[in-house]
Amino acid sequence: MKKLLISASVCLLSIAASAQETQWYLQDKTDKTAGISVERTYRELLKDRKPTPVVVAVIDGGIDTTHEDLKRVLWVNPKEIAGNGKDDDKNGYVDDVHGWNFIGGKDGRNVSYETAEVTRLYAQLKPKYEGKDRASLKPAEQKEYDLYKKTKEEVEKNQAQYKAQYQGISQFYAQYSQAVDVLKKALNVSKLDTATLQKAADTLSDATLKRPVTGILRLLRQQGAADTDVVMNELEKANEQLKSRAEYNYNPDFDSRSIVGDDPTDLNQRDYGNSDIAGPRPDHGTHVAGIIGADRTNDLGIKGISDAVQIMGVRAVPDGDERDKDIANAIRYAVDNGAQIINMSFGKDYSPQRKAVEDAERYALSKGVLMVHAAGNDGKDIDTAANYPSPRFIDGSAIPNVITVGASAEPNDADLVASFSNYGKQNVDVFAPGKDIYSTVPGSKYENNSGTSMASPVVAGVAAVLKSYFPKLTYADIKRIILQSATPYKTKVHRPESTDMVDFSSLSKTGGIVNLYDAVKMALAQEGSTKGK
Repeated sequence: MKKLLISASVCLLSIAASAQETQWYLQDKTDKTAGISVERTYRELLKDRKPTPVVVAVIDGGIDTTHEDLKRVLWVNPKEIAGNGKDDDKNGYVDDVHGWNFIGGKDGRNVSYETAEVTRLYAQLKPKYEGKDRASLKPAEQKEYDLYKKTKEEVEKNQAQYKAQYQGISQFYAQYSQAVDVLKKALNVSKLDTATLQKAADTLSDATLKRPVTGILRLLRQQGAADTDVVMNELEKANEQLKSRAEYNYNPDFDSRSIVGDDPTDLNQRDYGNSDIAGPRPDHGTHVAGIIGADRTNDLGIKGISDAVQIMGVRAVPDGDERDKDIANAIRYAVDNGAQIINMSFGKDYSPQRKAVEDAERYALSKGVLMVHAAGNDGKDIDTAANYPSPRFIDGSAIPNVITVGASAEPNDADLVASFSNYGKQNVDVFAPGKDIYSTVPGSKYENNSGTSMASPVVAGVAAVLKSYFPKLTYADIKRIILQSATPYKTKVHRPESTDMVDFSSLSKTGGIVNLYDAVKMALAQEGSTKGK
């Protein structure tokens, strides 16, 4: 589950400031900006080369297939006839024209909210151990009892915390909304921006109006917001996130799996789901897809990193924790249907069916498929803290076809590492831009989002460029090139979730940030050396 980047109460509200609506991450690396040099790469290194289309699967919560900047770059199953209700290509999935949805039912309904994995574990163990005394149990049961106590404490703590935050932000939202409506009517305006509020603050003599005017103006300036609509939008997001945490994610009585109609315990079952790759909440997956490959030819919105990508949508990540069974099946579906790269912008702290996911990863490895995974947003060291899917097999060996990605920010200063990003000298391979990333969202719109969920598709996009322009490269070549060409930084930065200052280079294996220009230069050099033999 992605950690909230917004926390709120009735007394304290922290809203992510609205960053400039530009794709800073495509810019060149400079002394001040840690970009990945995308435009320069196309302009200088790739202008005379022709790419081969590459299929990138996005395992996520859904993709808006009608988005103006994505509809041309969606993968199309060449053997499937849309809407005829038949499995034309005999792959086990009916009408999978652009991908498949493993968290939907055959009747067309879809899972939107899910519980956290810790909640599912607690709900599973509760009937067996509630009211029991550890000392009365057999030694073999005591370990499971300890897990029950741990999950119970975690679930109850989180549910109480999010309920309190949800109540607080709901009250603040109601008060703020009411104040904005009153001021719009009183000032006879349709929008309250900083200029309008400043003018009102300077001219109003009515204290009952002047007080909320100055209060809202102060809030806008604190948050770097241009108008009240920006703050309202962030409040709505925070309200929805906190509600889902309190009422669904950490509620042991909530169960939406019946919608799917499968047996969740049968890890060999694969014939479930539906063809709706958008689902009810495609915000996250749409943003991810745009980073990788938004249409670079249509002069609309943004430019994706790869110009020859076909995006395959595989829906397996609800609002809550993804299930291991669904992720394993999503990986297998992507591999079987031609994906050469898989982006996985999700993660969680528990993985009870870890082996099923590992078996699917080994299957992807056997087919030469590269997987790119977000490191997570808890500001923790995943060399010591659990984070799944793990970059290592159960036996401790590194998974060779996985790249694990932390999130960096634009400025090359103490804030170069995103404050929320997980890190790890052993288990995080590299960093990539993941803060204030401008990309596609449903309804042919665009907005900034932050998270390692945004950093992972940056790397997937770089991998797609390498594969499309240098099709002979193997997954191992691509991974090696991406890591070896990463720009090393020795910048002193704030360690995530800490006041400690550390070298940026200490937070990952490479100590660097991906750079497309240098990666393509390395691929060109390898190509040249191969031709010379």
